[in-house]
Amino acid sequence: MLRALLTTLRPTQWIKNILVFAAPLSAGRLDERVVFLHTCSAFVAFCFAASAVYCINDTLDYTFDAQHARKKHRPVASGALPRKVAVLSGIVLALAALAVSVNWQLRGVIVTYLAINVAYGLGLKRVAVVEYCVVASGFLLRAVAGGVAADLPLSQWFLIVAGFGSLFMVTGKRLSELVEQGDQAVASRPILARYSISYLRMVTVFAAAITTTAYSLWAFEVGAPKSGFPWATLSIAPLVMALLRYALDVDAGRAQEPEQIVTRDRAIQLLGFCWLVVFVLGVHYG
Repeated sequence: MLRALLTTLRPTQWIKNILVFAAPLSAGRLDERVVFLHTCSAFVAFCFAASAVYCINDTLDYTFDAQHARKKHRPVASGALPRKVAVLSGIVLALAALAVSVNWQLRGVIVTYLAINVAYGLGLKRVAVVEYCVVASGFLLRAVAGGVAADLPLSQWFLIVAGFGSLFMVTGKRLSELVEQGDQAVASRPILARYSISYLRMVTVFAAAITTTAYSLWAFEVGAPKSGFPWATLSIAPLVMALLRYALDVDAGRAQEPEQIVTRDRAIQLLGFCWLVVFVLGVHYG
């Protein structure tokens, strides 16, 4: 049962929580001890909160998961983990997320994340467009959490890039599910019947375009008043190439689990590393 519970917690997906470091990094404050420690607190809090959501939503979705080729092996859907144990574990983890939060602002973000995701499991997942926006909000709230935990202001450009970048990833996930699994994907996630492949492609292009535009405007704004090398502007190139590479994976149906793309696609890893280096140089020396 312990092994089944650990599988349900999905620690491999905690990689998504690295987004909490985005705001302190973009502000050039991550090297400060207090900021770093508070951001780490946000990371741990979101690990607990995300696992709590997995426990509860796996319980709510177990009948649909049982019909999915891959998800039927999840412990709750297969019966390896009793539903009561999953729900109790979710409650304990949610309380733990609140306990490790360093301030009330971060607790507010955590409560919002939990409430939205429980509402998603209870019914919002059956509302077209709203459902993928709700999932995207989870990525955005992670990015916001790092800022509020470290008591840093969040710029409008940061919020736009984080929001539409999240939308790009989530709609890309939906598109990959339809491309790869077709009717089988609809059987396990009925809301996919409301979307066509052409519609989801349009939304991913829309989200990617706004993400790129907002990031470029931010980069030009950051680099403009300084006389040094335009590192911020240069960082646009690896970011755009990484988005295009991810779009290639989406179109091939390989982006059903975004975190696996990040850990397995060597080209995206290389582009991400290049972007990070140039971005940090832009923040500190641009």
